[in-house]
Amino acid sequence: MKVAFIGATGELAKRILPELSKRGHTVTAISIHPEKTQQLPGVTAVMGNASDTKGLVPLLKGHDVVVSSVRFDKYDQQALIDAVRQSGVPRYFVCGGSGTLLAPGTQTRIMDTPQFPPAYATFAKNAARFFDLLQTQKDLNWTYISPPPGFAPGERTGKFRIGKDELLVGADGKAAISYEDYAIAVADELETPKHRGRFTVGY
Repeated sequence: MKVAFIGATGELAKRILPELSKRGHTVTAISIHPEKTQQLPGVTAVMGNASDTKGLVPLLKGHDVVVSSVRFDKYDQQALIDAVRQSGVPRYFVCGGSGTLLAPGTQTRIMDTPQFPPAYATFAKNAARFFDLLQTQKDLNWTYISPPPGFAPGERTGKFRIGKDELLVGADGKAAISYEDYAIAVADELETPKHRGRFTVGY
């Protein structure tokens, strides 16, 4: 595939880009600091700003899919969506937040439960705003992956579960996945699309 990856110097990108490179895909790695992009086979670093619709469109054109992995408070959300639409790229994949996942057996978002850490409230609200905005885009083929709250660097096991809108809780009572296994889930979905809309992963 030809992948346009926005936010190519973030912590998730440091796992996802090697996974895509290893699988033989061609990646245009877009960020405001292209000099910090990992040097990998098939990965080309370019300067681009997620809030700059006009400048972003020509960088995205001609790719099979656009992936964005950028903090939701760091850019103009509508401007980014407009750039994806205007580029004509047929698929848009968003590395999203966990706050809008539903608590198991309920219709309550985990960000609205008493257990949700206050320190993450602002990030969750910004991520939720983007998720809500995506759902109004009827002419856009988008996928939004929500990780579980226990989301951190770890091992690459290749063993995890996939869900839809409800938080996945493991047998140990934890809702978690490593960045490394998350990268596998992202690459798998990009290669073999199974989810239009939102999905989640977890152990």
